[in-house]
Amino acid sequence: MPARFALGLTGGIGSGKTTIANILGELGAALIDTDVIAHQLTVSGGLAIPSILTQFGDNLLTADGAMDRSAMRELVFSDPAQKHKLENILHPLIRQETEKAASTATGSYLIFVVPLLVESGNWKSRVDRVLVVDCDEETQIRRVMSRNSLNREQVLAIMHNQASRQQRLAAADDVIANQGPLEIIRTQVVQLHQQYLAYAEMKK
Repeated sequence: MPARFALGLTGGIGSGKTTIANILGELGAALIDTDVIAHQLTVSGGLAIPSILTQFGDNLLTADGAMDRSAMRELVFSDPAQKHKLENILHPLIRQETEKAASTATGSYLIFVVPLLVESGNWKSRVDRVLVVDCDEETQIRRVMSRNSLNREQVLAIMHNQASRQQRLAAADDVIANQGPLEIIRTQVVQLHQQYLAYAEMKK
């Protein structure tokens, strides 16, 4: 990783990571989103597709040759061995593409948006600070049910496969409580951004 100030931003599904990341991006930080990278790797012609085809067969691909995300989600949630197999394909490629993006990023500091930062083990050692976007679990469930048209049981299954709220908070250097009026939340984010600019200046 480049020797610039780097922030790891994480939170559970429905916590509002993207909202907070976008505010920081508007303020001048360089955003590198591992979910976006993972999606690019698994579209038709993506770098991960040949290995996915070899490991899982073409029944896990759509007609146009992309990974069938819905079918793959069902498979990996029900079978830890298949989940591990997919991670072994994606994680090295995500790391490779993340480092490539970081080497050309031009913002005032780097933000790695990593939904599974706590779960993936080595991310904490690759960033200077961890910012957790937090909200209560009922808010998460309500947001995801509304946004993704999933039922409560489906959302709970996804949350069960993520770190707990307590585990994320234990890993945090900074926390944004993403509940309440957006203007109040934005004020908190701007204050943190000023701190991160100071850290970035010290690291030059």
